[in-house]
Parts: sequence; structure tokens; C-alpha cells
Amino acid sequence: MAQRGIQPDSAKFCCSICLDLLKDPVTIPCGHSYCMSCIKDCWDGEEHKEIYSCPQCRQTFKPRPVLVKNTMFAELLEEVKKMGLQAAPPDLCYAGPGDVACDFCSGRKLKALKSCLVCLASYCEQHLQPHYDSAPLKKHKLVEATVKLQENICSRHDEVMKIFCRTDQQCICYLCSMDEHKGHHKVSAAAERSERQEELGLSRQKIQQRIRDTEKDVKVLQQEVEAISRSADKAVKDSEQIFTELIRLVEKRRSDVKQQIRSQQEEEVSRAEEVLEKLKQEIAELRRKDAELEQLSHTQDHIHFLQNYPSSVVYFFNICVGKRLFLFFFFFNQELHTYVFILK
Repeated sequence: MAQRGIQPDSAKFCCSICLDLLKDPVTIPCGHSYCMSCIKDCWDGEEHKEIYSCPQCRQTFKPRPVLVKNTMFAELLEEVKKMGLQAAPPDLCYAGPGDVACDFCSGRKLKALKSCLVCLASYCEQHLQPHYDSAPLKKHKLVEATVKLQENICSRHDEVMKIFCRTDQQCICYLCSMDEHKGHHKVSAAAERSERQEELGLSRQKIQQRIRDTEKDVKVLQQEVEAISRSADKAVKDSEQIFTELIRLVEKRRSDVKQQIRSQQEEEVSRAEEVLEKLKQEIAELRRKDAELEQLSHTQDHIHFLQNYPSSVVYFFNICVGKRLFLFFFFFNQELHTYVFILK
């Protein structure tokens, strides 16, 4: 019972933003207190306006006030917690920024639960009770709490708009229907809503069918994209394998050609060296013969000259070795260039 007795005073220790007991309480210049993190987040949202306001009294401040923890309030809160005081109960849920406030609360307003389209007012749980208890009020249309109730008021006559003018396609009040809309085709707003609700249902059905058809098209297209990706991946993989094999074959052919050239080189060099040795021997022999002929040409004895004169002093030498080697490498290079052209 003791706790129940002090419960109403718990609102004094609650943050009107988070509706919980104050944490790191700060008191702003107008005198209201909040959790430091709550008021900081609230003012961060007003940073672009460079004007900061109190969520309760709406007093504005410029520049942004510096937030300092209220140590005395914090110590008092610690004492309150020790006494077992908790946050405000649901029936003391005060309206915060962005909430719809009860139109019948005096002083600090509670958060509205419902709005009445007939009364054009919003009610907290306590003030809403008559709409549940009174027979005439039970017929009123209640909706979730909204701030758009003023849209139901005629701006010209300040009356509730319950009629729809089909001629001018607009909502009107009963005074409008007898004045500038006199003679127009008019129905109740409820009747127009019912008819348009059916049209809306048909429109939704068409849209939903269009969505289903489009989703099917999307699914088919996604499957095609996946098929293209798979095909491209396979083509890349196959091309990699083909070119890897081609590179392997070219490398093998390169190695074979290199080995063939070196082998032929050794063979031809060996032959050339044999011919070279013979030519060197022949040169030595020719020089020896030349020396003999020179000696013979200087003799004074005619008989000796004629008796030692050789039958033929003309020698023919076939020295086509170099030409033959050149022709081999020429034709081999031609074969190599042809092979490279085929690869291109």
C-alpha cells in the first residue's frame, strides 16, 4: 500500500521522452529535466535548424545549451530508487515529441490512444472511456490516434465535412451543399468511400496480378542470366584448357626445333671441320707445289726445267661447302616461319 501511495509522484522523476526514470538527469534553462542521452538525441535532430526547444513547454534556445549533469537530482533519484519507486505506469504515459496528445487533458497532456471522427478530438485512455460506456457515443467512429483530424473540418464554414460532391469531386459540409454546391450531384462521404473502396479493390487486384506477372518475368530473366553466366564460365574454362594445350604444344615444338637445329648444327659443323681440315692440307700441298714451281721457274738449266715441268699446273677446286650449309639453314628458317604463320 505504501508503494501505491507514492506512485503518482513518480512522474516527477520520469523523463518525458523515454517515459522511464531519469538517467544522468540534466536540467535545461526552462527548468524541465531529461535523461542526458534523450535530450541530446532530441536536439541532434534539430541541429539543421540551429534552434533548440524543450519537448514539454516548447521554449526555444539559441545557441544550443551546454548539458551538465544535475548532481543533486541524480542523488535524489538514487534515494528514490532505494525506496522502490518505479517508472510511471501505463495510465501516466505522457505525450512526447511526435505523439498525439489528448485534447481533454489539462496541464501536462497524456498520449492519446484513439481519435473520434465525429467529435474530431483525440482521447487518452481515461477520457476515452465515455465512448465505450455511453450508448450515443458508442456509435461514433474511433480510429487510431491521428493529428489529421483538422482535415475533416470545412475551412469555410468550420463544420464537419460528411458529404462528397461528385460534380466538383471534393468533400463538403452541409452548409456547402446548400450554398455553392446547390444542385450538384452529392452523396454521403461514406457512400462515396464504399464505391471507391470497391474500385480500389479492383485496382489492387490488377496491380497484384501485374506484380505476379512481373515476378515471373523477373524469375525467367534471372534464369537466363544464370544460364548465360554458366555458359560464359564454361567457355572461359574451355578456352583456358585449349590455350594451355596450345602453349604446351608450342613449347614442345620449340624444344624439338631447338634440339633439331643444334643437332643439325653439330652435324654440319663436323662436316665443315672435316672439309676445312682437307682444305688446309690442300693449301699446304699447294704451297709446297707453288714453292717447287717457283724454284723451277728460277732454274737456268733449260733441260732441267723441261724435264721437271708438270703435265698440268691448273687445279680446279669445288668449294661449295659454305653454300650448302647456307641453303640448309635458309630452308629450315622458311619452314619455321610457315609454322608460326599457321599458329597466327
